[in-house]
Amino acid sequence: MIVVAHLSDIHIDAGQRSVDRARAVMDYLEHLPHDLDAVVVTGDIADHGLPDEYETAAQLLTSRHPVLVCPGNHDARAPFRRHLLGVPPSDEPVNTLYRGSGFTIALCDSSIPGRDDGRLDDSTIAWLDGGLEEVPADEPVLVGFHHPPAELHEPFVDSIRQFDTEPLAALVKRRPNIVALLCGHAHTAAATSFADRPMLVAPGVVSTLRLPWERATAETPLASHDDPPSLSFHVLADGRITTHHRSVMTNLPVPRERES
Repeated sequence: MIVVAHLSDIHIDAGQRSVDRARAVMDYLEHLPHDLDAVVVTGDIADHGLPDEYETAAQLLTSRHPVLVCPGNHDARAPFRRHLLGVPPSDEPVNTLYRGSGFTIALCDSSIPGRDDGRLDDSTIAWLDGGLEEVPADEPVLVGFHHPPAELHEPFVDSIRQFDTEPLAALVKRRPNIVALLCGHAHTAAATSFADRPMLVAPGVVSTLRLPWERATAETPLASHDDPPSLSFHVLADGRITTHHRSVMTNLPVPRERES
């Protein structure tokens, strides 16, 4: 059994609130009694793409579990690389392939510098296709990015989702060992399908989307800042994926210590 924690949209800025919410989630994961196979953070690590935000995020995301990150539309590639990943800055897409014990996670950069919507450019599709050539055909793969490639039936989110998705769909259909697609951006836990595979959206850490039928009037704010930060757990077992969601209270101590 493989267990992956999935969080998204921590939006670290100069304020204490975003830091406290991200810290609450990471403290919760640190105090779990068992090790996780990976922690995936699908974008919008920083709120303004600033070096100080990434330096704070790097401290917050330090964990005993393997932590994997990809950029979102609020991120900036060069400082993301330098201050979060500790590698030379570059404006090229930030793509990462992680080979775990019996599974692979490929995180793709769906951001378009200067825009809120997303796409996977040709170089990223080629990188993903080439990287998965090295993965055994029977090894489960999770592919992640920030922007959902399918509609979620929330007009604002759908207007800035991932577009030009035909190459990604063709790649997914060629590779039956891609078990699911992981994304963020929407600030709401959601599940649908893309290219006949599960598409699983992590809830937001910094805020929670109010869906159209939850908003009383057109003036009701799009996001709630009162709901607790949340995350997902994805379990890979017996050839399928199962997802659980958890909310984390920011004003309560962690309820148990990790067993030695």
